Amino acid sequence: MNAVLSFDKLKSQVAAGEVDTVLVCLVDMQGRLMGKRFLAAHFVDCAWEETHCCNYLLATDIEMATPDGFASTSWESGYGDYVMKPDLSTLRPVPWLEGTVMVLCDVLDHHTHEEVSHSPRAVLKRQIKRIEALGYEAMMATELEFFLFEQSFDEIRKGGFRDLEPISGYNEDYHILQTTKEEHVMRPLRNHLYAAGIPVENSKGEAEAGQEELNIKYAPALDTADYHSIAKHATKEIAWAQGHAATFLPKWHKDRVGSSSHVHQSLWKDGAPAFYDADGELGMSDLMRKYMAGLLKYAPDYTYFLAPYINSYKRFVKGTFAPTRTIWSVDNRTAGFRLCGDGTKGVRVECRIGGSDLNPYLAMAAMLAAGIAGIEEDLELQPPVQGDAYQGEGGHIPGTLRDAREVLLGSKMLRAAMGDDVVDHYARAALWEIEEFDRVVTDYEVARGFERA
Repeated sequence: MNAVLSFDKLKSQVAAGEVDTVLVCLVDMQGRLMGKRFLAAHFVDCAWEETHCCNYLLATDIEMATPDGFASTSWESGYGDYVMKPDLSTLRPVPWLEGTVMVLCDVLDHHTHEEVSHSPRAVLKRQIKRIEALGYEAMMATELEFFLFEQSFDEIRKGGFRDLEPISGYNEDYHILQTTKEEHVMRPLRNHLYAAGIPVENSKGEAEAGQEELNIKYAPALDTADYHSIAKHATKEIAWAQGHAATFLPKWHKDRVGSSSHVHQSLWKDGAPAFYDADGELGMSDLMRKYMAGLLKYAPDYTYFLAPYINSYKRFVKGTFAPTRTIWSVDNRTAGFRLCGDGTKGVRVECRIGGSDLNPYLAMAAMLAAGIAGIEEDLELQPPVQGDAYQGEGGHIPGTLRDAREVLLGSKMLRAAMGDDVVDHYARAALWEIEEFDRVVTDYEVARGFERA
């Protein structure tokens, strides 16, 4: 990726007093930005080379608790340091914050200076190298869906996360009037991200009250993951600045549709789409058919990386445009995998399984691994499903986090592609989520059984 902001330009901006803060960030297991705010003068003087962080940042849960059971770090090993190595090609302005720029970091072992294998950026980079070794470039795009609420984060938290009021009162899918009322959030979001070098295409209302979608241009896989994480972070900060809350929770209410993060993908070679064959059925090349066959065969193996929490699985409900089956169809939004752009150079596959809570680096890496397996195993793609993909048997998405974790643990494909250490690390993260949920007494249980049990 070409740098949005060169290091030399940054130095001149710092000298001129235009920039005073540099956000030095890593991407954690949950796909969030973690790091430090540097005095810009210090960053350009020496901190641009490296800084340090506690290695617990890649072994926490969503609450920043420090569960045991991780091989990479623990109380017994004393929670040492990782090296945060700024990737200066990701240096960019942060226009929604005054005098601020940002850089993303690779995470290195403090002693060996090798990349930490379970770091999300490292997991994705490994699969990109495997694709490149086959002579291809992975191109992807994600759709970010989220809800905006009338209240602020603090108001909602202090209210016990009850009585939530979406920013609109009705389904606003493609609705221009309603989304005009939300432009005080969405217009600065689009414009600030674009000014930060993120190629935003559009935003739109989605299929529920208060639900939004942000679309970013197709790009190389690592760029796309970076764009996704920065855009998700910006959405929350810009909504907060306007007095609202934004949530990427996949299913915030049982009677509301969920939020997804569809992932579009294809392979390119020498600057041309390798998934396209003008003479192939539906314009699909043999390469694309094998890649897609891998996506379908191994979808249960990598579902955890598309749906990493208990709540993620509440989204898979018939008739809500969230899929329930790991099958493919042509331009059909009821299937887990939708063929888009059939018969054109834009032919690609859209995975519709992932929720808005996915970590884009891990999700993309897992799908690339499955696609590579399809190519290497010379898999045959079965015919597309016709009509309502919610009907029929077979090819079901794992129904719970517990189910998805069990399939992940037993995945020989992912262990070979990612390494045992990576699979075991994230399987432990999944088990912790299950353990934490299992010990909670929910409002539902109390209301249902308090008198009648």
